[in-house]
Amino acid sequence: MRLIRTAVLAALATATLAGCSNSSSAAPEPPQADLLGRTFVSTSVEGTPIPGGGPLMVSFVAPDRIAGTAGCNRATGTADFSNGTITTGPMATTMMACPGERGASDAWLTGFFEANPAWALDGDTLRLRTADSTVTLLDKKVAQPDRPLTGTTWVVDSTISPTAVTSSRAIEESSPTLQIASDGGVTGSTGCNTFTGTAQISGDTVTFGPLATTRMACPADVAEVERAVLTALDGSTTATVDSDRLRLMNANGNGLGLHAQ
Repeated sequence: MRLIRTAVLAALATATLAGCSNSSSAAPEPPQADLLGRTFVSTSVEGTPIPGGGPLMVSFVAPDRIAGTAGCNRATGTADFSNGTITTGPMATTMMACPGERGASDAWLTGFFEANPAWALDGDTLRLRTADSTVTLLDKKVAQPDRPLTGTTWVVDSTISPTAVTSSRAIEESSPTLQIASDGGVTGSTGCNTFTGTAQISGDTVTFGPLATTRMACPADVAEVERAVLTALDGSTTATVDSDRLRLMNANGNGLGLHAQ
């Protein structure tokens, strides 16, 4: 009987030690865990202002990666969040030319992150601080909630084909629009002619019925925009709303980038 009791006690002790060992060996969450998958947009800047006014937008796209823009190009790269600071590696950027003061915002962004800003998160508020600037940012979903797909006037600012995303003066000046009513009625403009029709919405799928358009002749560059708009609004599309932006994509790779008016 004594041998049985001793064996049981030994087994219990082993199990207890194993449990303690497993608990102590569990990897702690990284300090940036609460940032992962979130995007923050600046609400105030103390110190060196952002040329053109910004805002600074920072996305934490992976445990060791960061993306950001200060109003012009988007930069992405690796990031280390240890010791309460953000230390980035070389940042790859897009190469868009930006007019006026916004053209200097890329240099501001680079300098800000080269200074290894200290970071502190309090709920939905993130503060980034360097010797020259303190930026307060708010979770984008709080600062800029998603606009409703229906009942919003959406303005086309880019057309999408399987090989390119195009922004042009013709698109900017003609400003094609799209409105989808809560009952599925569709109205809008191609930038030259107006159109009407219907759409069925199921989750993030919007299926456009045939659109009836007016028949006014359009300048060549605007006619090209019109063709792209009508090609995108044909049949089933996937609609993605992010704050005040809408992206519509067909299965054939054609689509539109739009912003809320």
